[in-house]
Amino acid sequence: MIPRPPGALPVLGHLMPFLRDPLVFLRSLPQHGDLVRIRLGPVTAVVVCDLELTRQVLREDRVFDKGGFLFERIRDFAGNGLVTCPHADHRRQRRYVQPAFRSERIGQYAEVMEREARRLTGSWHDGQEVDLTAELSLTAGRSLVATLFTQLPFTGLRETVEDFVLLIGGSYRRMLLPHRFNRIPLPANRRYDGARSRLTRLVDEVVTAYRADPDDRGDLVSMLVTADENGHMLTGAEITDQVMTIFAAGFDTIANSTVWALHLLARHPRIADRVRAEADAAGTAAAPGSVEGLELTGRVIREAVRLYSPGWLLTRVTTTDTDLGGHHLPQDTAVVYSPYLLHRQSRYFPEPDRFDPDRWLGIHPQRGPFIGFGAGPRRCVGEQFGLTESALLLATIMRTWQLDHVPGRPVREVPLATLRPGPVWMRATRRHAPDPTGAIR
Repeated sequence: MIPRPPGALPVLGHLMPFLRDPLVFLRSLPQHGDLVRIRLGPVTAVVVCDLELTRQVLREDRVFDKGGFLFERIRDFAGNGLVTCPHADHRRQRRYVQPAFRSERIGQYAEVMEREARRLTGSWHDGQEVDLTAELSLTAGRSLVATLFTQLPFTGLRETVEDFVLLIGGSYRRMLLPHRFNRIPLPANRRYDGARSRLTRLVDEVVTAYRADPDDRGDLVSMLVTADENGHMLTGAEITDQVMTIFAAGFDTIANSTVWALHLLARHPRIADRVRAEADAAGTAAAPGSVEGLELTGRVIREAVRLYSPGWLLTRVTTTDTDLGGHHLPQDTAVVYSPYLLHRQSRYFPEPDRFDPDRWLGIHPQRGPFIGFGAGPRRCVGEQFGLTESALLLATIMRTWQLDHVPGRPVREVPLATLRPGPVWMRATRRHAPDPTGAIR
């Protein structure tokens, strides 16, 4: 029998400790077993607390399919996109999307990413207090528009990003509520519905324009509009779902990972000095958009993702009766896994709460205990895109500015559909001024 943690209440189950602090609640579960059964109000789920069992869940995506209480809510706005679609649709959808994330494409995107990073660092003034969460969300959104969705308008981009953030937060808050509660015209539901309507209308208009003029613009939407697989082309609704999915996942995870990295470096000045030295050396020699020479910077990003995994809690659902870890799981069992939970266990990472980018020296991230970008057939298609942009953002900022936390402004984890930082206020002190060409001297 799969063990249950103590403290469940009638009707509510473990909902109260989960709502009080879901990260603490998750980290308490491995002491009860490799599989733990929890109840969150009306939802019962099996939480996987073991790395190899988690890898089995991710590897056997036909048996442990996308679904469960989280993905059902994300589908409310992302539809049947690459991240949320079931196994039956995934292989075909990935074939359409994959070409946009090939290495040669990312090399072309990198110059745009660096340009947007310079735009950000050039907008600050010496001594300014900046909210990195808001600033980097907008910058990541601009980079996505300039690389993957070139016909999305920059005008109103801040509002577009804010609407996506609202949907990411709203989908988490709605995941444990019965559907009928989400239809009540409460202020939170009206805000959620308004954001979803605005974004769907915007993306539909852009997709319609692409389909009316299907010339290849070298971006993701052009590829989706012109993709033809044995005479089958994507419908407008299918393309809209992909744009909604990839934009939401792209800007949010890139911005969050970079903010967490800057937060950690501000707390570890010796490591920050090493990152600045690497960024200075790379900036004087590298071609535009190059990440050559940014090995430590890349390890800092990966360590930030380990400590603050964007996908902190994810769900699957069994499509048939199966066994996991010696336990029988009936069809339609909700299964929860958590990179955050696994990455914070000492049996996988020595001193798991310590920020140590050098723990990645000599370790191939896809073969170790790291699952920050998933594993198996549904490993994140945009992993290299995100790591490249985060490294360029981090190096450009560290090369130009010294960032220190503003006293009295604590940084907190905000576990929504992704693990977002709350506002991260830092004071920017200029190190170097960019020359008119954008190169750092």
